[in-house]
Amino acid sequence: MRQVILDTETTGLNPATGDRIIEIGCVEMIGRRLTDRTFHYYINPERDIDAGAFAVHGLSREFLSDKPVFGNIVDQLIEFVDGAEIVIHNAAFDLGFLDNEFALLKRPAFRSLAAKITDTLLDARQMFPGKRNSLDALCERFSISNEHRTLHGALLDAQLLAEVYLAMTRGQEDLTIDLIDYTVNHDDAGLPKALPTNLKLMAASADECKQHEQILADIAKASKKDPVWSA
Repeated sequence: MRQVILDTETTGLNPATGDRIIEIGCVEMIGRRLTDRTFHYYINPERDIDAGAFAVHGLSREFLSDKPVFGNIVDQLIEFVDGAEIVIHNAAFDLGFLDNEFALLKRPAFRSLAAKITDTLLDARQMFPGKRNSLDALCERFSISNEHRTLHGALLDAQLLAEVYLAMTRGQEDLTIDLIDYTVNHDDAGLPKALPTNLKLMAASADECKQHEQILADIAKASKKDPVWSA
C-alpha cells in the first residue's frame, strides 16, 4: 500500500474568493513505513497574503515572489501522488484549494488522482468525540514531539501528521493475539483439558451492578451515540 500524507499553506481561507496555495508538502509511506521520498514547494500565488494567514505560517508575498507558480510544479505533484491513498488533516480544506488550482489550469480535479482519501480530522473526531482534535492536540495526545513547530509549515506538518496517523491506526497492526500460547490448556495428545469442577462462583453485588450500569450510562452520554450493548 502506498500512501501520501499531504498538507498545504494558503493565502487565506477561501479559494472561491481568490485565495491560492503558497506551499505544499508531501511525504510518502509504503507498507506503513516512511520512505525517504518527499515533495515540497513554495509557490508564488501572484497575490497578497491575508494578515491572519501570515500570522499562521509566516510566508510573505516578498518571500514567495521568486518561487514557481502552481502550473510549473503541477506535473511533478501529479507524478508524486497519482494512484496513492492520500492522507490529509481536514481534507475538505486542502482538497478545495487543490481542486481549484487544477481547475484554473483546466485539469481534472486533484482528488481524482487518489485511490482513496483519508481525513484524519474526521477519524479523530470519531475516536475522541468532544475533544480538541487539531494536529497540535493529537501530537500531545499521542506524545509526538512538535516542539520545533513554532509556525505552520506544509512539509513539517505532513511529517507530523504521518506520525499521528500511524499512532491513530496502530491497532490495525496489533499482533498480540499471535503471542497467545494456545497449548496451555491442552494435554500431551493436543486435546483440551477438562475444566476443573471446584470453580468458585463470585457474583457481583447489587451495588457493584449499579456502579457498572452508571459507568455504561456515562460512556453512552460521552459518546453521544446509542450503545450497542443496549440494543
